[in-house]
Amino acid sequence: MELRNKSILIISQQDWGEMFISKNHYALELARRGNKVFYLPGPDQRNKLKPGEIKISSLGHDNLFNVEHRLPFPYVLKFRARFLYDLLLKSHITNILKHTGPIDIVWSFDLSNTIPLSAFPDSCVKLYMPVDELEEKVAVKAAKGADMIFSVTNEILDKFQSLNVPLVFLNHGVSEMFLAEQPVNSTNDVISIGLSGNFLRPDIDRATLLNIIANHKDVQFHFWGSVGKTNSNLVGGADTSAMQFISDLEQNENVVLHGAVPPKQLAEEIKNMDGFLICYDVNRDQSKGTNYHKIMEYLGTGKVVVSNNVTTYKELPGLIEMIQSRNDNDELPVLFNKVITNITTYNAPERQKQRIAYARQQTYPILVNKIEAALTAASK
Repeated sequence: MELRNKSILIISQQDWGEMFISKNHYALELARRGNKVFYLPGPDQRNKLKPGEIKISSLGHDNLFNVEHRLPFPYVLKFRARFLYDLLLKSHITNILKHTGPIDIVWSFDLSNTIPLSAFPDSCVKLYMPVDELEEKVAVKAAKGADMIFSVTNEILDKFQSLNVPLVFLNHGVSEMFLAEQPVNSTNDVISIGLSGNFLRPDIDRATLLNIIANHKDVQFHFWGSVGKTNSNLVGGADTSAMQFISDLEQNENVVLHGAVPPKQLAEEIKNMDGFLICYDVNRDQSKGTNYHKIMEYLGTGKVVVSNNVTTYKELPGLIEMIQSRNDNDELPVLFNKVITNITTYNAPERQKQRIAYARQQTYPILVNKIEAALTAASK
C-alpha cells in the first residue's frame, strides 16, 4: 500500500505542541507525501469546547490539521461504565468523521485506550504504533481491530501476540534536520553535554543526574525541554518534587536551561554539543529502559551518548555507551567520567560516522517506506 494521496487520521494522547516526538514527525512526513492528515489528540477535559463540539484547524503545514473535540458525555464513563463509554464514543467518532470526511487509514499512538481503533469503521485500514512501555491488558484492548502493529521494541510487540496480526519492529525515527553532514570537532571552550525531553517527568533519576552535575563543574550541561508548568505537550506533570528538581538544577552554575524550543532550533543547537546524557530510572520510566526517541536525534549529531541501560541497543553495540545494570544507575557516574576523560577518543571521526550512518537509516521517509513495504507484503 502506497502512503500517498490518502486521508489519514492520527490518534494521540498528547496535544500538538513545541516538543515533537514520533507521532508529530510521522504526521509531518505523511502530509509531505500529499496525504491529508488529521491529528486527533485526547478529548478536551478543560471545558474549552462545548459538549460534543468539534473544531478542525490548520497546524501551519500543508495538508496537516488539528482536530479539537469534546465528548458529548462525561469522560468519567471511561472508568465507571466502559461498555456505555465505547457505545457513545462510536457515535462521537461518527460525528468527527463528518467533519474530516472519509478516512482511509487510522493510525493510533494511543496507549490509554481512550480512543480505541474499534470505534472506527471497518472500512478503514487500522495501524497501531505504541512507542512506550504499556500495561498489557489496556494496550491489547486499544489495539483490538488493528490490521498491523508496529513498535520500537520487541518487548512491546510481544504483548500483542494474542491478536494474531503482523507485528513489525521499527526503531525510533529521526527528522533529517538532526543529521550532521559529516563528523565535526567541537569549538566549545568547555566540554558541553546536552539533554533533551520533559524534565518534569518523575522517572528521571534525579539524584544520579544531580550527582553527575555536581561532580563535573568543568562540564557545562545544556537542558532543552519542559522545565515549567506551561508549554508542555508531553506527559508528565509539574508536581512539587518536579519543581524542586528544576530549582536544584538552577542552583548549578554549569547548568543552562533552554526550555522548550521548536524542533528546528533544537536540531541546530544540539549539534554544538560534545556529547549527551540520558539518566532515567528504568524501573519507573515509561519506556522501562527499552528505547528512547531522543537517542536517534543524539546519534544524528555523531557525538557520544552516555546512558542508563537501554535493551534495544544491546543488539546494536558501539552506538551508545551504557551501563549494564538494570537495577540501578550506580555505574552511570563512573561511566560518564570515563567518557568525559576520553572524549576525543569517543568522538573520533570513525565513531561519529558510525553513529550518523545508523541514524541516517532511520529517517521518517525511510521508516514510512518500510511501513509501506510491510503493508504491501501483508496484503499479498
